[in-house]
Amino acid sequence: MSLQVIGAGMGRTGTLSLKYALEALGVGSCYHMMELLQDPSRVGYWEQAARGEAVDWDALFAGYSASVDYPTYRYYDQLLAYYPHAKVILTVRDPEQWYASASATIYQAASDPIRKLKLIAQMPFSPRVRKLVKVLRLAVQTWELDFAGRFEDKAYALDCFQRHIETVQAQVPPDRLLVYDISQGWEPLTQFLGLPVPDQAFPWVNQRSQFASRADLMINTPKD
Repeated sequence: MSLQVIGAGMGRTGTLSLKYALEALGVGSCYHMMELLQDPSRVGYWEQAARGEAVDWDALFAGYSASVDYPTYRYYDQLLAYYPHAKVILTVRDPEQWYASASATIYQAASDPIRKLKLIAQMPFSPRVRKLVKVLRLAVQTWELDFAGRFEDKAYALDCFQRHIETVQAQVPPDRLLVYDISQGWEPLTQFLGLPVPDQAFPWVNQRSQFASRADLMINTPKD
């Protein structure tokens, strides 16, 4: 199985909604940061990618036909080269809304000392938690790289966000790229993928108020 869809959008641009939408359309299982939190066994592949080493992408994405959100968006260009027939979806959002949402969710969660201490206390007793700590450490490190440690500098973070969008648009052939705001619903997505509009509501999920509880549920509920 090879990836058919690669998500190039940063977190808090509707990536979880996109995951559920792709699965509802029958694209197949879609990898997302939530999968990595629930099943951190594949973190080693992402550590290799972060070090610039060769990655067995087929092994990493075994069982998946699509991948979105972090860490995928950081490697969309490598994935596009490896899966030359895949399509790329760049989720976008009003920059001010994105920054407010990312600040209140991803950044706050990464800075939460209580969550960190709870996990550290479990490390001696759980191989899964030890891998999970690696996931979270890697996420924090790469987040710092993406924003050069200056996410609190709003103007700088917004510039990074915009430059990422522009870079994706410059690198991905137009016929293989969908720049997509999930507020547009099904139509642009189904047209791009050549699939019919399903007879169900679009899955708008993971609002700011749901983020922490959803992440904690994934962390504390191992995947079967």
